[in-house]
Amino acid sequence: MRFHQVKELVRWAADYHQRLAEYYAKHAGGNVKERVRMALEYLANHERTLQANLEDYFTDGSDHHAVLDTWFDDPVDFPHLPVLDRLPECMDCDSVQDVLATALATHKTLQDLYRHRADRASIEEERDFFTALAAGHDGEVRRLARDIQRLEDY
Repeated sequence: MRFHQVKELVRWAADYHQRLAEYYAKHAGGNVKERVRMALEYLANHERTLQANLEDYFTDGSDHHAVLDTWFDDPVDFPHLPVLDRLPECMDCDSVQDVLATALATHKTLQDLYRHRADRASIEEERDFFTALAAGHDGEVRRLARDIQRLEDY
């Protein structure tokens, strides 16, 4: 489908964070090294937080209802979605660095998706909304890298 509302993409992203949280939690309960388990548990919690943050846009008190209801035409139909769906499947849980690499790739691809929508926005509010989401992921990437790297330092 070519035509979408912004809220459809935000809902998809929130659901994606939920799926990642479940994936990380499932692997944390598997046969992995202690530090890998800690990294996976941290990532599961992190993804739940990101999911909740996106779901907050749908609450009655949100100032984003107008932009969420905005329609857009994208003939390429979210080019990043298939890539995002494949990322966790190829995750290697042998080391903390492997887990971090997958998490960073996931966030980078989500950032690219948000930037893609910002570049193709039809109104300023939509552009600002997706630019803010992309910028938020910049901070998340730095925090993830810093916090998970601490596991390697101990």
